[in-house]
Amino acid sequence: MNRSAMLPSTLIRADALQTLLANGLQPVILDCSFDLMDTQAGARAYAQRHLPGALYADLERALSGPKSPRGSIEGGRHPLPTREAFAAQAGAWGITPTTPVVVYDAQGGMYAARAWWLLRWMGHRTVAVLDGGLPAWQTAGGPVTDVVETPCPAAPYPLGERTQPTLSADALLASLGQVTVVDARAPERFRGDSEPLDSRAGHIPGAHNRFFKDNLGADGCFLAPDALRTRFASLGVVPALIVHQCGSGVTACHNLLAMEHAGLGGASLYPGSWSEWSADPSRPVAQG
Repeated sequence: MNRSAMLPSTLIRADALQTLLANGLQPVILDCSFDLMDTQAGARAYAQRHLPGALYADLERALSGPKSPRGSIEGGRHPLPTREAFAAQAGAWGITPTTPVVVYDAQGGMYAARAWWLLRWMGHRTVAVLDGGLPAWQTAGGPVTDVVETPCPAAPYPLGERTQPTLSADALLASLGQVTVVDARAPERFRGDSEPLDSRAGHIPGAHNRFFKDNLGADGCFLAPDALRTRFASLGVVPALIVHQCGSGVTACHNLLAMEHAGLGGASLYPGSWSEWSADPSRPVAQG
């Protein structure tokens, strides 16, 4: 039996993962925990407690590319790595085309969704986000450890079809009014009431606010597919005309994951997001 085929392609519940592991599933597990305000917090938390066998995937070192030189407005705070660079990183983790992968964090999937999206973008299909992350795993009685794992590296991942579409800032600017822009940031940042991270406050003109945390229930797990489908369908357009963005292209992936889980795949990501858009004073900004 191909046990990797039993792994869902979007989310997996903690008890389901425990069952698959007990039945012989041998995935690469990535702990993606992070904190934008304390960039070492995720690594410290991983060193103290993580799923057995998990490797640490740092947002800025492993899940992002190099930032543009000081003064540049390109790419935003967390630029995408090149597909080739991420293929090399995936190989360093031991991921091959037949490797099942489980990604998680302790923040409701805020960072794990970025790893899920990147792996899909690279062409890897057998990857799931642990629904509810580390808290759900522990609530379900899953074991944790402080043993830091050493990966079993493989060759760089052979790049497959680019299945996750992206849009550049210039392409998005030219498409305003023809696409539906969905902003995953908190409402106060979207409105422009406050801006703790980027150069200007506000949002891309015409954007809709869909705070990524609204994808989650009180238990920290994703809402059921039907509930997610209803919420996203209220935007009134087909997924192919939706462009997701956030502050730096990270939590936008949470909305992309939610749509995929709801059967609404095909939306695009604007990777540079607000951090790139707002850095160019010639680009329009809306508030309120």
